Amino acid sequence: MKNTLQTLDRGINTLDLISKSENGVTVAKIAEKLDVKRAIAYRLVATLENHGLVVRAESGLIRLGATAIMYSHRFQPQLRSVAKPLLEKLAQKTGATAFVSVAQGDECHVIMVEECTTGILRVGYRVGSKHPLKKGAAGIAILSNRPRHEDEPAAVTQARTDGYSLTKGHLQAGAIGVASPIKTFSGQAVFESCIGVVAMDDLDTQTAIEAVMYTATQISEQLGI
Repeated sequence: MKNTLQTLDRGINTLDLISKSENGVTVAKIAEKLDVKRAIAYRLVATLENHGLVVRAESGLIRLGATAIMYSHRFQPQLRSVAKPLLEKLAQKTGATAFVSVAQGDECHVIMVEECTTGILRVGYRVGSKHPLKKGAAGIAILSNRPRHEDEPAAVTQARTDGYSLTKGHLQAGAIGVASPIKTFSGQAVFESCIGVVAMDDLDTQTAIEAVMYTATQISEQLGI
């Protein structure tokens, strides 16, 4: 086992526990999950609260604070810096438009795009483009990294099994899309994002699938996530 600071480790685990609770969590539950005395759990929460990482509601439930959100926003520029050269290589290898998209509410938003320098046909996929999460390879790839539920589309279930999503004509007639979620090594998504390519009918799908999945792994490795 690596040499670690127990208090810091507990603080990070506390923050992780709070972040996974949609409705908030009590100090008692934190103490139970961490297997510590309630007094220790109170001190952990108070420390995180002093730094704005969590907030305590009148009901006593603990939720993420504004500082935690700020850190999330600061991560995006780091993702862009790491992803740009990899995205350029992906576009050239596949002869397609390469992109990074993120989930915002019920929509999928494109935040990065790199075009292949060869070929004539282009797909209308630009930074700022958005579409429903349940439509298009990017959205389906992101949904595939969420916990499974009974009424999810079959395409999401299939993408979870395959590790990628492949769609044809979802967003534009004749367009083929391939996308894979960007994951941490624990299997969780990085603020629900994906990388993929989109092109017209002549896309070599097997090459695209392999290149997209490889690039998604490279991003995770270079970010150390």
